[in-house]
Amino acid sequence: MKLEEVSIDVKQLNALALAYMGDAVLDTYVRYHLIASGKVRPNRLHTEATKYVSAKAQAVVIRSLLDEEWLNDEEVAVVMRGRNAKSGSVPKNTDLNTYRYSTAFEALLGYHYLNNNYKRMDEIIAYMFEKSEQG
Repeated sequence: MKLEEVSIDVKQLNALALAYMGDAVLDTYVRYHLIASGKVRPNRLHTEATKYVSAKAQAVVIRSLLDEEWLNDEEVAVVMRGRNAKSGSVPKNTDLNTYRYSTAFEALLGYHYLNNNYKRMDEIIAYMFEKSEQG
C-alpha cells in the first residue's frame, strides 16, 4: 500500500532509510503471517513475532541468503550497503555485527518494497519464514 510513488532514486537512498522502510514492511508481513496461521492470542503474538523480527533472527536469515548465494549481485550490493551503514547506536540486547546484518536484511526488504518488486520481496520473506520455522 502506497499513497504516493517514490520520486527519488531508490538506488541512491540512504541504507538506513531503506532499513527503516524494510522494518515496517517485515513487521506487517509477520503480523499477517501469525494471524493467518491462527496465532491470535494477544499475549502470544509478540513472543511469536520476535522469532522473525529480532536482530538475531534477521541476521541468521541474511547470512543464509548470502551463504547459499540466493541473492543476485544487485541485492548483495544493497545488503552490503545496509551492513556497512553507521546508525550511531546499537540496541542493548545484541552485538554490533548481528545488528548490522539485521539492518542489511531490512534494507533489502525496503529496497524491494520501494522499487515495487513485490514478487521478489515475497520470495525473500517466504524464505525467511521457512528458515525460521526449521529452527
